[in-house]
Amino acid sequence: MLSLVIPIFNEEKLIDELVKRTISSIESFIADYEVIFVDDGSTDQSLERILSWQKKNNHIKILSLSKNFGHQAAYTAGLEYSKGDVVAMMDGDLQDPPELLADMYKKINEENYDIVSGKRIGRKSKSSRVPYKVLFHLLFKHIGEIKNMQNSGNYSMMKREAVNALISMKEKVRYLPGLRTFIGFRQGYIEFVRDDRFEGNPKMSFYNLNVLAADAIFSFSRFPIRFCLILGSIGTLVFMCAGIYVLIDKVYGFAVIGWSSTLLSIYFLGSIQLVFLGILGEYVYRSYKESQNRPVYFVKKFYDGGQEK
Repeated sequence: MLSLVIPIFNEEKLIDELVKRTISSIESFIADYEVIFVDDGSTDQSLERILSWQKKNNHIKILSLSKNFGHQAAYTAGLEYSKGDVVAMMDGDLQDPPELLADMYKKINEENYDIVSGKRIGRKSKSSRVPYKVLFHLLFKHIGEIKNMQNSGNYSMMKREAVNALISMKEKVRYLPGLRTFIGFRQGYIEFVRDDRFEGNPKMSFYNLNVLAADAIFSFSRFPIRFCLILGSIGTLVFMCAGIYVLIDKVYGFAVIGWSSTLLSIYFLGSIQLVFLGILGEYVYRSYKESQNRPVYFVKKFYDGGQEK
């Protein structure tokens, strides 16, 4: 059995096309399946449109969350409710082509991979977000402790053993592509060019993209705190040399010229300290979130084959 998890947030304009293409793609290679749409607190008609499709196809299941918990939480909910021997994750904006699912399934079954992820080798989108995303993956490749993510995002397919390992990790600040790579298993990739959105505007704001990027970096890299140590060490060395210079200057009776250099030094050191406190604060905040131990999501209703649970 195949389970496909698709998070949805205010996507009423593309629901029809999404369901048509997804169901058509899945039924081309497997008969036993379920498609779990996770309604992440939509305020438009997304839920109603999916419910209307469920009346025509009882393979469609809908997990309605009590509010918008975010992309990663929605995926987590869908994974935990999935029942398939093989489970796939796919974004609901049709940038991940559903037609690629058949290739992933074939690769898992014929080449015995436990996890197959979509590796993006290009993007059709002309959005201003594209350079930002490319920059993030380039940066993460060099500073992240996970080196083999291969420019992959959420689009993937996993065997049940890998899914169980993934959902067994209960941290509250989640970056699923990193966690999926971290668990190990035999991982393969399918190359594809990511499509532009079929309809509507992106639901991830620049702020949310920044938060997700920060979650990835702070969860899977020691670089920020190590950067503080390196910069602090360099600053200490520079100002030790400056201190020695001032002492020699005093001994030989030379006057220190003006106050500009003194003020600049104070401002420079103060700025560095604020940066350090901010970086340390990010780690402290994430530790605090974990200690709260709040659930990642709450389910409002689960529509399983037309029945509410």
